[in-house]
Amino acid sequence: MVVLGLLVWALIADTPYHLYPAYGWVMFVAVFLWLMTIVFFIIYLFQLHMKLYMVPWPLVLMVFFVAATVLYITAFITCASAVDLTSLKGSRPYNQRSAASFFACLVMIAYGVSAFFSFQAWRGVGSNAATSQMAGGYS
Repeated sequence: MVVLGLLVWALIADTPYHLYPAYGWVMFVAVFLWLMTIVFFIIYLFQLHMKLYMVPWPLVLMVFFVAATVLYITAFITCASAVDLTSLKGSRPYNQRSAASFFACLVMIAYGVSAFFSFQAWRGVGSNAATSQMAGGYS
């Protein structure tokens, strides 16, 4: 998600996006969620979530991924619908905005899949064989 999100906002940022308000929204969503994903990555990389045990991390991640999915749905639709209106077909900005739409779709799907798995973790579904055996397999 980090690399694909970076591609989305890099492709949009390389075009004159400030002339079109639709791309301002796409840039906001892409940059904001990219930064938030980096923050969560750093929290988990340095295991700071273990020190902040009072925070319900599975719930926080689920809410973040669901919100990110919804925001990227709006950004993808906005980006894809504004491509043809803002550039000549075959020009460099057209190709970059089309590629940004494609990668926004991929990021949207990635956040959606992450939301599904974080929902599974929040509900407690999907435990591995070792935890299921410890929970009552051999009593």
